[in-house]
Amino acid sequence: MTDTTLRKIQTQGVHHITLIGADRDSSIAFWEGVLGMPFIFDQPNLDDPDEGHLYFDPGDGRLITIFTNETRKPDPAAVPEATGSLHHLAFNVSQASFWQIAARLDARGVRHSGPVDRGFMDSIYFRDPLGLRIELASYRFEPPEGCRHADVMIEAHRVRVANGDRNIQREHLADAIEALVERRQDSLSADRSAKKGY
Repeated sequence: MTDTTLRKIQTQGVHHITLIGADRDSSIAFWEGVLGMPFIFDQPNLDDPDEGHLYFDPGDGRLITIFTNETRKPDPAAVPEATGSLHHLAFNVSQASFWQIAARLDARGVRHSGPVDRGFMDSIYFRDPLGLRIELASYRFEPPEGCRHADVMIEAHRVRVANGDRNIQREHLADAIEALVERRQDSLSADRSAKKGY
């Protein structure tokens, strides 16, 4: 039985993510100087007068914020991976940018995974100067007009499960996009099935 006094607290996207950084200069050097995120806002940490609070735009107008303290220095030891801790932080990049990442990390002497095939996306992993695992991910598809990546993913999941396949691949994405277009876009044709056409 459903408890009618309970109501959801509906989220509408990530507002911001705040990380504990080292000093101000090393934070700016990584987030803007390596990942290209514009440094857009700077103020004290309103909860700790000994810290700064830097704001960066990861590319979608949301915010990545960093608490800085001039007494903290970068420590590249891997951030612990325990229950309840952050495993990695992933950022979206275009396919054009994705295929440049390995060489650009190599130029800085940064160890990385190299490109990883995730079926529906390409990924590359490396650690930031504070040991946090970063993923740069690039979708292998563009959603149809009026749809979001999440719409394609849920439809591709349904196709994958119906086919009995282990994980989402390009064929599932293509079929999902076709199904979404057919459902969302009207046509004057009575029969919209695939035809030879030649």
